[in-house]
Amino acid sequence: MTIRAISPDDVASWLAEGAVFIDVREDHERASGQAAGARGVAKAQLLAEPDRHLADRDAPVVLICQMGGRSMDAARALEAAGYTRLASVEGGTQRWQDEGRPMVRPDMSAETIDFNERYSRHLLLQEVGVEGQRRLEGSRVLMIGAGGLGSPAAFYLAAAGVGHLRIADDDVVDRSNLQRQILHTEARVGEPKVASAQATLGALNPWTHVEAVQVRVNSDNIERLLDGVDVVLDGADNFPVRYLLNDACVKLGIPLVYGAVQRFEGQVSVFDAGRHRGELPCYRCLFPEPPPPEFAPNCAEAGVLGVLPGVIGLLQATEVVKLLLGIGDSLAGRLLQFDALSMRFRETRLRHDPDCAVCAVGRPFPGYIDYAAFCRAG
Repeated sequence: MTIRAISPDDVASWLAEGAVFIDVREDHERASGQAAGARGVAKAQLLAEPDRHLADRDAPVVLICQMGGRSMDAARALEAAGYTRLASVEGGTQRWQDEGRPMVRPDMSAETIDFNERYSRHLLLQEVGVEGQRRLEGSRVLMIGAGGLGSPAAFYLAAAGVGHLRIADDDVVDRSNLQRQILHTEARVGEPKVASAQATLGALNPWTHVEAVQVRVNSDNIERLLDGVDVVLDGADNFPVRYLLNDACVKLGIPLVYGAVQRFEGQVSVFDAGRHRGELPCYRCLFPEPPPPEFAPNCAEAGVLGVLPGVIGLLQATEVVKLLLGIGDSLAGRLLQFDALSMRFRETRLRHDPDCAVCAVGRPFPGYIDYAAFCRAG
């Protein structure tokens, strides 16, 4: 048999015979350290060009991975290619490290090491990987609101490595916010929410650029706020801004991730009618007219369970990440409703309204309106 399973103790004798010692893990896995004496060649790269890395098919070769499985698989593939003296380290780098054997860091820049360590769990996902993580790094997201929904969403988007977060909110931190708006602290009561968010997120991930915009969103500034962004996350708490966001996103062809909470219930959807005219609905297809104020009180009037915005905000952040990566099935065309008291989710299919005032096929953009007056009339 040409393959031997060896312990870390046996590696020294193989190296004394001139063995080539190769760590077949990916670069990002080796960022935190690899067995001393090993050189890194990812498994796929090694098997694609074995002669480049192992010119002599009769020379001894020792392979190591994280736990031992991949190195054994690589050894079997090399055996099939004609290599005759192969060994795989049982227990891999994990056992090597647990036994206190010397580890070295590969020659990488500080920025590369940070990238590989920080996003290591993403990089292991085939659906993300290095390419997807770099895509997140190059993406721009507009978040409307740094409150109950924006807080958890911003935390996870920054942690996920979204490169640029533009956060628009004109409010200041109030003590009543702290029950659910986890971006903020007691020490920041009275400070602008966007400045508080910037400080918190900067401490979490210095590679995410947080652009703090302390403004009240309106028809005059909405397109400046949307300039260059890939996705919009709606954390607004009022109908005028929601209708304005919808109309602008339809006009500019930007996906809008919607969320809303009240008391013990919340809902999430994705409105992407601007890029899919006649196929997917917009917010106005769901709510052609706003409900009367007495049927839609805000959180200050009706109250809200503190953890509820956390659930809905994280669902919104999930949809944003999926849209940026182009993976999975988004909530476009679906409304996901959550009842915290019964711990139940319910999904409702949404249809495009062919007579929609904003997203109907062939209908020119009607222009921005007085959204406050429109919602009062509703």
